Amino acid sequence: MSKNKKIIVIGGSAAGPKAAAKARRLDERADITLVQKGKDLSMASCGYPYYVGGFFDDRNMLLCTPTGVVRDPVYYMNAKNIRARTNTEALAIDRAAKAVRVRDLASGQEETLPYDRLILATGALPNIPPVPGGDLKGITTLQGMEDADFLRRVRDEKTIKKAVVIGGGLIGIETCEALQLAGIEITVIELLPQLLTFLDWELAELVEAHVRSKGVNVITGNGLAAFLGQDGKLTGVKLSNGTELPCELAVLAVGVKPNSRMAREAGLALGPKGGILVNEFMQTSDPDIYAAGDCIEIPHRITGRSNHAPYGDLANLEGRVAGENAVLGNVVSFPGTIQTGICKIFDFKAGTTGLNERSAREAGRDVDTVINASLDKPGFMNGKLLVSKLVVDRANGRILGAQVVGPGDVSRQVAEWAMAVLGKLGVEDVVNADLPYAPPFSLAIDHFIATAHLMQNKLKGRLKGISAMEVKRKVEAGEPLFLLDVRGPDEFEAMRLGIGERLIPLGALRKRLAELPQDKNAEIVCFCKISLRGYEAALVLEANGWKNVKVMEGGIAAWPFPRER
Repeated sequence: MSKNKKIIVIGGSAAGPKAAAKARRLDERADITLVQKGKDLSMASCGYPYYVGGFFDDRNMLLCTPTGVVRDPVYYMNAKNIRARTNTEALAIDRAAKAVRVRDLASGQEETLPYDRLILATGALPNIPPVPGGDLKGITTLQGMEDADFLRRVRDEKTIKKAVVIGGGLIGIETCEALQLAGIEITVIELLPQLLTFLDWELAELVEAHVRSKGVNVITGNGLAAFLGQDGKLTGVKLSNGTELPCELAVLAVGVKPNSRMAREAGLALGPKGGILVNEFMQTSDPDIYAAGDCIEIPHRITGRSNHAPYGDLANLEGRVAGENAVLGNVVSFPGTIQTGICKIFDFKAGTTGLNERSAREAGRDVDTVINASLDKPGFMNGKLLVSKLVVDRANGRILGAQVVGPGDVSRQVAEWAMAVLGKLGVEDVVNADLPYAPPFSLAIDHFIATAHLMQNKLKGRLKGISAMEVKRKVEAGEPLFLLDVRGPDEFEAMRLGIGERLIPLGALRKRLAELPQDKNAEIVCFCKISLRGYEAALVLEANGWKNVKVMEGGIAAWPFPRER
C-alpha cells in the first residue's frame, strides 16, 4: 500500500461519503478529499418526503449519524480526517494529468486537485418536462435539501390550497402523502396507465384505490402539456387532453437521469441509459477512476441488462466497494441489482423485488404467476391484509420476482422474496421454509410460504387459477361463465362484486350441486374473500365430475375493479 495516496471523491450525498469513509478505514495515511457542490453532506434523501410530511421536525436528522452528530465538514475532519469541501463545484477531469478542476462557489476561485484515484458519485438529475411555463414560481422537484426545505415551508405556512404532483412513481406518491397530510388538495398526474410502474397493473390498481380513498385525485394516462401562470406565479397546469387544473404548487416527480456530464466530457464510457459504465469493481473505463451511486449503470442480476437503479441503499453498497478498491486494488465486487424497492402510501405499503410479470415477459421468460391474499398475522393479533403476486420460471419453478401490497407487513415479505431471488431458489426450496413464527409476528404458515404453496399447487395442476382481469374480461365479453361465491350470506350482504355471481356457501355446496350447471364442461369460477374457500370449493366440484373449474386468485380482497358494495 503506497503512502499518502491522493483520493478525490466527487459527490457528498450517499455513495461519495460512504466511499470516502471506507477508504479511510483501510488506509489511515491516504490524503482524502470529498468535494460537494451543495452546503450539506450525507443527506438522507429518501427521508425528504417524511420531513416534508411532518413525521419529524428537526432538519438535522436528515444529516446526522445514528448517535445524532451532524455530518458537516468539521465532523469529517475530526472523526475521519477527511477534508470535506462543501459549496465547491467539480468542473472537469483531466485524465492525462490525473487532476480535477474545482471552483469555490463563494469566492469564485478555481484550482486543480491532483489524484491517484478518483471516485465519481455525482448522483442524478431530475427529469424536467420541456413544456411551456417551466420558469413560473411555484414549480419544484424533491431532489435536494433545498427542495425539501421549500416544501416543508409550504407545509408549515399553510398558504397553499391546491397542488399537483406530476408523476406517479415512488417520489411522486410519497410527496403526494406528505402534502395531503398538510391539508393541501392534491392531484397526481401520471402519463402511463397506472401508478408505481414497478408493480403489475392489478396490484397498482389496489394502490390507486387506496390513494383515492384518502381524498387524492388521481389522473392516469394523461400527461403534462403546459404550466399556466399569471405575474410570474403558477396558477394551474394544462394536460395533454386539454384539461386545465388550478393549483398554486406543482411538484415534478417524473424520474431522474444519471448526472454523467463530467464523465462524458472526460471521455469515460457511458451506458445505454446515459449512466457511467462500471465493471463489477465499480471501475470505469479509466482504471484510476471509480464511480458509484445514481450516476452509474449496473447489470440486472436476472436479465443481465444494463440498469439505472437510483436507490439509496445501492448507492451505499456501491460506494463501499468503490472506496475499498480505490485503496486496495480490485479486491471486492458488486454484482448488480434485482431492483428491490418499497414505499409507504398512507396506510398502505407497496414493494417489489426481481422481475414483475411484464418485465419477465419482455425479457423473453416463459413464466407462471399466482396471486395470494391473506393476513400478515392472525386476526386475533390485529392481522392486516397482504396481496402478493409471485412470478416464477414455468420450466423449472425458479423464483424470478414478487410484488406485495397492502396495509400489512410488506417489508418482511419483500425481504424474504429478495433473498429467494438472490439465492436462485425455486418454489420447492421455500414451500417448507423454516421461518420464525409466533402469533404477534406471523401466521403459522406465513404469507410468504402460503404464496409458495399456491404456486406449487398451480405448477402441479392442482390449482387452476384465473386472474381477476381475465374474469372481468370474460364477463364484459358476455362469455358463458358461472361465478360461484362460496362465502357466507352475511359476508355477501356486506360486500360483493355485483357481476352476476351466485352465492352458495361452502358448507352447503355438497348438498346444492344441482344448482350448478349440469354441463360438466361448463366454465365455473369459484372465489371467496381471499379464495381459500374458493379453492376448496373447486376441489369439491372436480371430485364430482366438473372439468372446467377455476379459482379466482386473491378473491375479492385482490379484486382491482369497483365493487357493487
